[in-house]
Amino acid sequence: MDTIQSGDLVLVAVMKARRDLEIARVLGWYRIPVQTAPKTLRVDWIAFYLTGAFGDQKWSIRYAAAVRGFELTHRRDLLREETAHPRADDPYFKLQLGPLLTLPEPIPAQRWRRFTFLYTTGERLLAAREMRDLRISDSGTRKGLWGMLKERIGE
Repeated sequence: MDTIQSGDLVLVAVMKARRDLEIARVLGWYRIPVQTAPKTLRVDWIAFYLTGAFGDQKWSIRYAAAVRGFELTHRRDLLREETAHPRADDPYFKLQLGPLLTLPEPIPAQRWRRFTFLYTTGERLLAAREMRDLRISDSGTRKGLWGMLKERIGE
């Protein structure tokens, strides 16, 4: 079974719909539009920030999954029942995921946060009591995170 390690690179992504969480849980993938994708998807884990669509679980991170790989495809190939969708022909990254894990403790936002993606470490994710704890504030940890990102981007 996969476990989050302190030195892992974690991408936090916004989960907007319950259907997307079920897709991640049952089918093992998550989609990201190429147009809004972060700099690198070569991460160890993806954690999901749940929006208002999740009722009592809203504005929190509760789930994570190991990222096993990713591929480029089109929205119409991911969501075959939505071939008439306005973005059906748009390119998307399909992240292949390991089993969806429930974090030991939810990570709430003390207030609603607007963001698309953020990078953090496994250590920060496991120790966070609230969203702002995911930020990398000390220079040593920040330097390490940027080093991991540069390595994975290929610079």
